[in-house]
Amino acid sequence: MERRIFGIETEFGIRYIPRGLGPLSPEEAARKLFKPVVDTWRSSNVFLPNGGRLYLDVGSHPEYATAETASIRDALTQDKAGEYLLNDLVNQAQDHLEAEGYKGQIFLFKNNVDSAGNSFGSHENYMLERKVEFSRLMRSLIPFLITRQIMVGAGKTHPQGPPQWGGCTLGTPGPPSYSFSQRADYIWEGSSTATTRARPIINTRDEPHADASLYRRMHVINGDSNMSQATTLLKLGATELVLRMLEDYYPLNTYDIKDTATALRVISHDLTGTAIFDLSNGTQANALTLQRHYHQAATQYIEHKGPHHPDVPYVLDLWGRALDAVETGDTSLIDTEIDWAIKKKLLDTYIARGAHGYDDPKIQQLDLAYHDIDPERGIFGLLSRKGLIKNLVEQTDIAHAAVNPPATRAALRGRFISAARAAGEPFTVDWVHLKLNNRPQHTIMCKDPFETQNSQLDELLSSLGHKEKQTWQTPFI
Repeated sequence: MERRIFGIETEFGIRYIPRGLGPLSPEEAARKLFKPVVDTWRSSNVFLPNGGRLYLDVGSHPEYATAETASIRDALTQDKAGEYLLNDLVNQAQDHLEAEGYKGQIFLFKNNVDSAGNSFGSHENYMLERKVEFSRLMRSLIPFLITRQIMVGAGKTHPQGPPQWGGCTLGTPGPPSYSFSQRADYIWEGSSTATTRARPIINTRDEPHADASLYRRMHVINGDSNMSQATTLLKLGATELVLRMLEDYYPLNTYDIKDTATALRVISHDLTGTAIFDLSNGTQANALTLQRHYHQAATQYIEHKGPHHPDVPYVLDLWGRALDAVETGDTSLIDTEIDWAIKKKLLDTYIARGAHGYDDPKIQQLDLAYHDIDPERGIFGLLSRKGLIKNLVEQTDIAHAAVNPPATRAALRGRFISAARAAGEPFTVDWVHLKLNNRPQHTIMCKDPFETQNSQLDELLSSLGHKEKQTWQTPFI
């Protein structure tokens, strides 16, 4: 497939730390956070002028879904724009709380596990052509998705050692430890239509949000939420390369992993990448072996086909360096780019200075603070300001993406939303439909995710007297 649509959905953890007046529950904190959204939009589930979607998910988790993008670089920028928008809400909520006499602070964390052991996700979306044999693609992609955590995991401390899971125990919990992934301990199946109780790697619900005769959506839900721009780029870029090879029937080895849940957990809790798991044919393998194969194949594929976007060389380089870092134990190869390595370096530095280990409360606090999306308060933001993080996208581009859509169908949605709001017209939108509630006969259907021009929309905006202009203003005022 020459062109592809990407999207990322991220659920955020929310917490209020009280000082003075009593605590706020997550539900109360979420209501405070979304007050500007509800005041402006009369809903806590909205599509924004940048084409993305913001809403409160189950369990009072704020969730941001990026607009559909036609490049991994745009997907990365739109993902960071979600943090920018939500941090704006945090700052507004903080001002309102202080005016009401509350002295505590609201925190939003871009991570995947809370202190009670609940997991919340980061989902990736990749558009596929309908003619592709989905079941074959899915079977072949799952071994890659199981093992890619050694490159793109967010990292997690385990104060009591690796946990035990019913049906797939790693044995008696050992000493405090560190793992590649936050999400791996909570995934149970390779694929299914479920997303919560029996979380799969790939959700097979067929919701293309496009012309269903032409496209379908690969919905990947086992990935970690990433703070590092480079990690997000690698996660999307490497996965897209494997998808492209599978679509082209490029020769890849078959790795049918016998027990998905066990393999995910064994891999996550072994930082050498050499932990063995069973394949269905009676043999065994490890994560490094599988990822070396995919990386070598992708390198050869690109040598033959040529890079299909400007970031391909960097994706292949970082992919290879991440595998080298795991194999050699030398994380200096990636400790400004890959989340699990950046965080591990930070935590190990504090341990070397006297912290007791991964079970030290200070280490636990730093682990969580790494994921604080506030660029001034969060550990990731601090490291970035000190030049210890490799950033790929300028902050001005992120601010622009927070209020302006990418060059896909999202541009039509953004134009429609801005015009309807300016005209005071009630409207309803989703990923495909644009409707003025008072003119239902003028509903516009946008099935082509690559469409950026639409004559029907032009006529409708003209009837509203809308004048096109670039938007820089936050949508929450």
